[in-house]
Amino acid sequence: MGKVNIQKRGKVYQYQFEIARVNGKRKFQNRSGFKTKAEAEREGIKAYNEYMQTGMTFKPSEISYSDYLDYWMKEYCQINLKYHTIESYERLIRIHIKPKLGHYLLAKMTRATLQKFMNDLFINNSYSKNYLKTILKVIKNSFNYASSDGVDFIKVNPSINVKVPKYDAPDEDPAHIFTEEEIERILNRVKNNRCVYYAFLTAYYTGLRLSEVFGLTWEDIDFEKKTLRVDRNILKKNQSGGTKKRLIEGQSATVWYFGTCKTLSSYRTIDIGDTLVNALKNFKKEQEIFAEHYGDSYMKHYKKEVKNPYTKKNEIKIISVPAEIDVALPEAHLVFLKNNGVFEGSDSVKYPFKVIHYELGIPCRFHDFRDTHATRLIEAGADIKAVSKRLGHSTIETTYNIYVRVTTKMEEEIVSKFENFAKPLSLLIN
Repeated sequence: MGKVNIQKRGKVYQYQFEIARVNGKRKFQNRSGFKTKAEAEREGIKAYNEYMQTGMTFKPSEISYSDYLDYWMKEYCQINLKYHTIESYERLIRIHIKPKLGHYLLAKMTRATLQKFMNDLFINNSYSKNYLKTILKVIKNSFNYASSDGVDFIKVNPSINVKVPKYDAPDEDPAHIFTEEEIERILNRVKNNRCVYYAFLTAYYTGLRLSEVFGLTWEDIDFEKKTLRVDRNILKKNQSGGTKKRLIEGQSATVWYFGTCKTLSSYRTIDIGDTLVNALKNFKKEQEIFAEHYGDSYMKHYKKEVKNPYTKKNEIKIISVPAEIDVALPEAHLVFLKNNGVFEGSDSVKYPFKVIHYELGIPCRFHDFRDTHATRLIEAGADIKAVSKRLGHSTIETTYNIYVRVTTKMEEEIVSKFENFAKPLSLLIN
């Protein structure tokens, strides 16, 4: 194999260099279309160096941690992780990690440097323990990949023993288990917003995640068998476009996609009771009446298959247009729509939650409906395995450790049960 050769082809230039032989035959790599010889030479040398490093555009011993993070995001994260996880990683890398650690060489990074970074974040800011854990998770994952078998950019992983500094106070549990009175107040307050009302009701009676609720279509609900199927979620991506104001200000427009479920165990079909069945039947009738009322201006939604720019795999983009426009795509019969058919996905609940928090004084997140559903089932004596399956968890431990909160009722039952067990001792004490 020799050096890069530059040749003129008509009005443009091309580069060419020899690569490894295949079956004894000489092979070449070339590319044409460059306007100048210098441009062809520059790109040819770059391609040659990349080839000589087995496809890598850098030498691991010389790359900065900042450039490595870009490589890791492109070659691993964007292919293997969920969209919102990628967004979260990119934000933490941009805001915290690159400014303080990006200038160091990847191969020279030490545990002491990383620990000092975490200590400084703890000392100089009022970040929660969970937030620091997330930052450290990004760092650890990046070094785990760099030192993994088959990659071997570094021999020793410097992040292994790096820890989040000790917090005096225990982690605050953000979950709030709704009382029956709170649920009633919440539903009464949002009852005029039919989309939100029925979404809250569905979450409370099923324990579905936010993205699972708004990913439902009417085909997922079997009114005869009284079941509800979860085999997708809804995913929001911010893409260029939108109103003139957004374009001028450089803002982005929201586009909705059908995404895959969180885990394999999240794909499930669950039973639902008469209360929810009848409520959703009523909602479906209401939608049909509104669709007739709005006529051609009622919004309809369609499924368009597109390529994910990172993974190159097919995914489903939701196209929304007025009913008067014919679209040669399969229709997506989404459940939770506004009266005029507009689909706002999980954004539908943003303002209602502000009202609930500030007007009703009830601390809340959408996930609290899920927590409440799980906890009430356990309180009622439901089998933990059945609850875990219903929630789409892979293990029972997840259900116990994360979603089933200890309530006043459960605490009182613990005391009363021990009192009954220890009754014979009361004779001795008296």
